[in-house]
Amino acid sequence: MKAGAFDVHYPAGGGAYAAVVVGDDERFAAVVAEHVVFLPTVAAYQPGAFFRRELPALEAALAVAGPLGLLVIDGYVDLDPNGRPGLGAHLHAATGLPVIGVAKTAFRTATHARPVLRGSSAKPLYVTAGGLDLDEAARAVTSMAGSYRLPDALRRVDALARRERATVPST
Repeated sequence: MKAGAFDVHYPAGGGAYAAVVVGDDERFAAVVAEHVVFLPTVAAYQPGAFFRRELPALEAALAVAGPLGLLVIDGYVDLDPNGRPGLGAHLHAATGLPVIGVAKTAFRTATHARPVLRGSSAKPLYVTAGGLDLDEAARAVTSMAGSYRLPDALRRVDALARRERATVPST
């Protein structure tokens, strides 16, 4: 099953760059594709509705990624133990695909997020999931390629999104 790691960057000049790194499996042991999509216009940021700004960019990157069985995002799937939807929940609902959220900082209401230590870091990542078991998602993040706190696929997709160079245009 191929997996995709996604990130979005908003340059000062407007629009958004959405990037995806495609791995041959959930570990991202081998990266088989990388894509960057530019969206010239994006919705304004709205507190409590971040997904309205970010979801179209993720969907544009997903459209060029090819078939995937798992999506990994930098952020939260749900924002509290009662399932208040975050970006990942909206992505899961839009695609029907399992989504793993990997956050670098704790969100005060996300007390259900699973802390995961990677590499030699004493600072955890916070894992949430939609469409798959949270324990399975935490194991997947633990086993992702890379010896640093942040898995290599998430480090790479962040760098791609920030390069501000689209390899695949989007309308």
